[in-house]
Amino acid sequence: MSMKPVLLVIAHGSRDPRHAATVHALVRRVRSLRPDVRVETGFLDFNIPSVQGVLESLAAEGVRDVVALPLLLTRAFHAKADIPAVLRAAPPQLRIRQAEVLGPSPLLLAALERRLYEAGLTPADKSSTGVVLASAGSTDPEAIAVIAEIAREWRHTGWCAVRPAFASAGSPAGFPRTEDAVRALRELGCERVAVAPYVLAPGFLPDRIARGAAEADVLADVLGAAPEVARVLLDRYDAAGLPVLAAVGA
Repeated sequence: MSMKPVLLVIAHGSRDPRHAATVHALVRRVRSLRPDVRVETGFLDFNIPSVQGVLESLAAEGVRDVVALPLLLTRAFHAKADIPAVLRAAPPQLRIRQAEVLGPSPLLLAALERRLYEAGLTPADKSSTGVVLASAGSTDPEAIAVIAEIAREWRHTGWCAVRPAFASAGSPAGFPRTEDAVRALRELGCERVAVAPYVLAPGFLPDRIARGAAEADVLADVLGAAPEVARVLLDRYDAAGLPVLAAVGA
């Protein structure tokens, strides 16, 4: 039996069956990259198995060490409150370390570009294309600042312009909806406009992003099981396993 900590990927869950299918596809890619690591999946809501159920099963098997990895792109409410609360309720014999969320990461920018090129753009289109970085949205100031910084950083890689947009109705003032950002890039004079969903899996808010992209020239797919995303998961797993950290339930 491997002595490496079990990697528990924690997804939010959704009533939309595409969400869980995408999460499982990503986890399969992670397993293919690191067959020496046991990878399990748990959902916070809507789907099974639940995070608590997976943790109880691992404890019953005699597993001791777990790295819990939030399948999230920013540190917002779920990473700061929901997931720690679930982990604190885990069986006490488990030593659990919560890994960092996936973003920000240069690998995720590479995955965004991969999706745009798969949707029809080419590297030669960059200087004449404005991109809407369309995230699900958040009211958390840290998450908002991260999205804005990603847009600024990505702009410096050669795009005509990059504008952040939020899909959630609860997002703060000052951040446009996808459709507003598309129009703003048109007015700026970009030859074409592309929408890059900064989301991991299909669902309600990604569908709202797609509707907001109706006037764009290109709509990329969600990040999903892109190989760069799988590599970020493993990077976060490895980083969580390096230091000696206190168990979440301690």
